[in-house]
Amino acid sequence: MPDTMTFIAHGSGGGPEVLVPSTGPVPKPASDEVLIRVEAVGVNRPDVAQREGRYPPPPGASPIIGLECAGEVVAVGEAARKFRVGDKVCALTNGGAYAEFCTAPEAQTLPWPKGFDALRAAAVPETYFTVWANLFGTAHSLGGHLAPGETVLVHGGTSGIGVTAIQLAKAFGSHVITTAGSDEKCAEAVKLGADHAINYRTQDFAEEVKRITDGRLADVVLDMVGAPYFAKNLRCLRMDGRLVLIAFLGGETAEKVDLRPIMVRRLSVTGSTMRPRTTAQKTEIADALREKVWPLLEKGVACPRIHATFPLAEAAKAHALMESSQHIGKIMLTV
Repeated sequence: MPDTMTFIAHGSGGGPEVLVPSTGPVPKPASDEVLIRVEAVGVNRPDVAQREGRYPPPPGASPIIGLECAGEVVAVGEAARKFRVGDKVCALTNGGAYAEFCTAPEAQTLPWPKGFDALRAAAVPETYFTVWANLFGTAHSLGGHLAPGETVLVHGGTSGIGVTAIQLAKAFGSHVITTAGSDEKCAEAVKLGADHAINYRTQDFAEEVKRITDGRLADVVLDMVGAPYFAKNLRCLRMDGRLVLIAFLGGETAEKVDLRPIMVRRLSVTGSTMRPRTTAQKTEIADALREKVWPLLEKGVACPRIHATFPLAEAAKAHALMESSQHIGKIMLTV
């Protein structure tokens, strides 16, 4: 094991250009952690927020950007029991993935799905943990609790989250409507499994949901836009519908919103972020994924869509692409 490694530093924060290779010590795993020699890394919106100074790591977590990776276990903590040196794993990290080596709680680490390589395995954790917790929920989280036969509206259908939500919702028997920002992206969303795709730049998605469902509306809305969509999202939901917020890409403050639909139609509004959840809560999600989703990945029923791949040293280019919103699926780094 080397004493030092290359990682991507972001200094005091700023635009994509602040992401530069640097050298630092190889981290040591805590008692309940594994140390992974990183082969591939997923790039996510929270990485951009951390680079800009808007999403600080939780206490005790690595200050290095990066929430998911795949590679080989090279060391295990004294209390770690699930994995051995040499195992190929992917992990939802608490930080530190933009590096040659990264630690992760063993409970948030999973084996590569059978037939997957490092690139596809690294594209799974962040989006699948997020979608499972928020769209389907667990015993200790609210989520959308989407059920077979229900209708879900997924915003951002060609994002990493959107692709995952479409595939899992369809796999578990739901009817999927999605939004995207161009006719090309709408066509891709349908190819990925959506029953209907709405171009939000040229169509009123609330009116389209009403038309598509013959006025029955949706049971669940999964939204990452936030304030500009809040009122319309409420209009999209039928009796006992659930609005699930997972990001605020369009803003955090919704003004002049008619709240009456929440009472009249008994709507639920919930939301969450993944990073602050406890290890126990993430373990519950990991166990559900291993039992219910890994078989779908291994059978090819669901699979991450990879749009572009960059070397670790070109993380700045990956972030610039992420911010352009021109991608369909995941943006990845290779180590």
